[in-house]
Amino acid sequence: MDVLNIYIISDSLGETGALVARAAISQFRTQKYEIKRFPYIYEIERLKEILDEAVSIENSIVIYTLVDIKLVRYIKEYTTKTKLLAIDLMSPLIDGLSSKLGIEPISEPGIIRKLDEAYFKKVEAIEFAVRYDDGKDPRGIKKADIVLIGISRTSKTPLSMYLANRNIKVANVPLVMEVEPPQAIFEIPATKIIGLTNSPEKLNEIRTERLKALGLGSTASYADMERILDELDFADKIMKRIGCPIIDVSNKAIEETTEIILSLLRKNGISFGQ
Repeated sequence: MDVLNIYIISDSLGETGALVARAAISQFRTQKYEIKRFPYIYEIERLKEILDEAVSIENSIVIYTLVDIKLVRYIKEYTTKTKLLAIDLMSPLIDGLSSKLGIEPISEPGIIRKLDEAYFKKVEAIEFAVRYDDGKDPRGIKKADIVLIGISRTSKTPLSMYLANRNIKVANVPLVMEVEPPQAIFEIPATKIIGLTNSPEKLNEIRTERLKALGLGSTASYADMERILDELDFADKIMKRIGCPIIDVSNKAIEETTEIILSLLRKNGISFGQ
């Protein structure tokens, strides 16, 4: 038996066609085949070159995963004339889904690759938010798309994670009176920094509940109103020194604060792919 030449033609990487071809041929317990992958095929001229090569070589088969109707139609016309065996992996499934969903496909080449890229970008942003949460590593300040600063219990961490799900790399830095803030927050553009604050009453309530959850007494300085007022004043001075926008998160949902942050970024000419 001659070697079987399997031509994989795709408008993306061609991984799907190659995977299906290997899965199918594994049922025949033979190694007498060769897979030739042709990715990113968008033009009829290039498609014709590949088909001409396939038809000129004995014992060839074409497997294609194309969504462009013109290219699919060209292959069907070509194989009708030449008797070249070609298998369409995408069209029957797309047609079936279209029938069941009651909507037309967008027929956009390589869209799964774009979806994969968006997914991995989101994962990367989430990992970044975890790595540089709560000032763990000040090196993240200069690597971040944006930096959130504020005293304890101003929603820095949940906002960081929520923004990360919008593919934005966020570092957050706690402002603590006894600790000198990292120099990096004074060295990056103020437009990349968002200051977060909260009402004294809300902070007192949240911190008191936090102490109870930890099994500590409510008299600890962490929830003391005078201490809270001093912290807010300390943070306010730093934020004004930087010149960054300040958002009061009291009585705001995470989603609402996120939209305010995104609006501020767009206003400053900073945009991110959503």
